Amino acid sequence: MATSRPALIALTALAPVSWGTTYAVTTEFLPPDRPLFTGLMRALPAGLLLLALARVLPRGAWWWKSGVLGALNIGAFFPLLFLSAYRLPGGMAAVVGSVGPLFVVGLSALLLGQRPSPRMVLTGFAAASGVSLVVLQAAGALDVLGVLAAFASTASMSTGTVLTKRWGRPEGVGPLALAGWQLTAGGLLIAPFAVLVEGPPPALDGRAVGGYLYLAVANTAIAYWLWFRGIGRLTATQVTFLGPLSPLTAAVVGWAALGQVLTPVQLAGMALAFGATVAGQITPRRKAAAVRTSAVSRAVRPSSSRRRRGPEAYVSAGPGPRR
Repeated sequence: MATSRPALIALTALAPVSWGTTYAVTTEFLPPDRPLFTGLMRALPAGLLLLALARVLPRGAWWWKSGVLGALNIGAFFPLLFLSAYRLPGGMAAVVGSVGPLFVVGLSALLLGQRPSPRMVLTGFAAASGVSLVVLQAAGALDVLGVLAAFASTASMSTGTVLTKRWGRPEGVGPLALAGWQLTAGGLLIAPFAVLVEGPPPALDGRAVGGYLYLAVANTAIAYWLWFRGIGRLTATQVTFLGPLSPLTAAVVGWAALGQVLTPVQLAGMALAFGATVAGQITPRRKAAAVRTSAVSRAVRPSSSRRRRGPEAYVSAGPGPRR
């Protein structure tokens, strides 16, 4: 059954909303100072779960494409994100992350041939300004390594988003398998660094196990499936303009569950960022039609390996129907 565009946007928005709960779960349920182990526990179990459900492995060029996308969207993004969160004061990491739409606007012009409009650029600045009002606090000097890590994590995820849109998916492969490939590749990339840098896994109590289960299943497996599903059907800029919902959700969770206070300035920033998110979903009719046509043609275009070897774009990873 076809999904209407508003419903598709709403479902895709559930991903950054879910990611906005990560800070509260990490601080309230998980062992402290283990960013690499936490990134590993988010990515690898979720990836293996999706692989088991999809029962599809990459083939041909999609082995290296999955590795590249997994490194950008997961393997590099998770550790850099946690490193910036540990080293920067207040919500500075979220402020740097909120410039992601501007990165995607520029990368879409280079890699997708989509000319940036003044409206999209202004909307990107409005989103970053709104998030700044919500989360930025003057809490000491900025750490240079933390700022660089924040920018690098944002650039990594933005590049991965645009490349995911450019490469599409092999014929017959859905977003479930695509998310599973990337999460597994990213988790395998993080694993040796987690062992070398942080040592053996920490002892986990019931609260930590529950926190990691939530991060792996709802916060990662389901969220990234919805995210990649949205990337396949919306423009790259539309998807990335949903990103500011993550720090906004974090602020609401902090107010509702952790007793944090929202000031009038923060409320104004939330309204500005949310308005920019909504504005980022508006596309001219002719441009939207062109994007839908391009997405369909890219999704069904056979790769070079399939032209040489036949229509098969993937290989079954076990018994069961191919999807």
